[in-house]
Amino acid sequence: MRILVQKFGGTSLSTASAREHVIGHIQDALSHPYKLVVVVSAMGRKGEPYATDTLLDLVRKNGEGLPARELDMLMGCGELISAVHLCSLLQARGIRSTVLTGGQAGIQTNEEYGNAKIIAMQPNRILELLEQDQVVIVTGFQGKSSQNELTTLGRGGSDTSATALGAALKAEIVDIFTDVNGIMTADPRIVEDAKPLVRVSFAEICNMAHNGAKVIHPRAVEVAMQANIPIRVRSTFSKEEGTLVTASDSMPSEPNQVRDRFVTGIAHFTNITQIQVAAVEGHFDLQLRVFKTMAQHQISVDFINVNPSAVVYTVFDYEADRALKLLRSQGYEPKALSGCAKVSVIGGGMNGVPGIMAHIVEALTVEDIRILQSADSNTTIWVLVQGEDMIKSVKALHHKFNLSK
Repeated sequence: MRILVQKFGGTSLSTASAREHVIGHIQDALSHPYKLVVVVSAMGRKGEPYATDTLLDLVRKNGEGLPARELDMLMGCGELISAVHLCSLLQARGIRSTVLTGGQAGIQTNEEYGNAKIIAMQPNRILELLEQDQVVIVTGFQGKSSQNELTTLGRGGSDTSATALGAALKAEIVDIFTDVNGIMTADPRIVEDAKPLVRVSFAEICNMAHNGAKVIHPRAVEVAMQANIPIRVRSTFSKEEGTLVTASDSMPSEPNQVRDRFVTGIAHFTNITQIQVAAVEGHFDLQLRVFKTMAQHQISVDFINVNPSAVVYTVFDYEADRALKLLRSQGYEPKALSGCAKVSVIGGGMNGVPGIMAHIVEALTVEDIRILQSADSNTTIWVLVQGEDMIKSVKALHHKFNLSK
């Protein structure tokens, strides 16, 4: 079977006119013809009646005493409403469809309520329904534990549901429909001449997603990358193909076109605090004590620079006070700078290319932007700047690498 997985986010399902676009994409896929699995999120965003955050507000007013198991049961309701409503719309158009919960679709997870991890996929029931020419609508964001309990997959869970099903079903492609037309070279709200990307590699989009681009969750990309299942990030509201995400060595070449792109895009992440900790004279266990303390208290650390006499790293702003208090309890006198921004220059083609860092420094120096910290990997160079310099930094780097052309 030629299987296609389509995933539709909350904004794609929130209004009657948006849902008409969804039906149009489903009809297009069936006409090719594909066997079709459709993964749905809860309809709308906070404040709209069936959004997950709106459902959570129903119980939050009663305090924080609801157990995690029951909380997952509530959080799974929005996707079920979306799935059944979409099924009714398809049936009215003569399109045979069946709704399955994540567990019924074969998504098996561990027992970690609220952030469950997929441990096995058994999509036999989906395959049976596809053989019957049914459109299978699956509630995203959820699975089933070994105790047959409903679990939710955490942030970006519907994206992960879609790519996990794509991998298990050996789908030809997974389409992630959202409210933007693919992946852009930078946030278009900051860079007016940001351009849509036709193709990116798994590594590039993973780095973009980890570093602030919110179009697709990195966990979903990692699942697709392991199975080598291509992803398309597309707009629900247009017929354009969007951005194809695949392994860089399998990207189809275009006649008479040479791909020689060092930098793919600029991403950013805000509201982080830089912490500097100096070693106590005569003590040589600074790194162990600092990072073990952070780990024991489940404080996520990033942007780590280590030398024999000091460590520098970042935490989220909302964790900063707790981190500083813990460090002082260990006898250190940490320094902190809050409200910083992490700006990332991402490109699979820049590994081993001299001069990329020089271009970054030049672009920011011209704008009188101070680099507080930097780090790099094969596909990404990160710089830490003060929060008020974030917009200027993104624009300067986007211009420096000619990403609007």
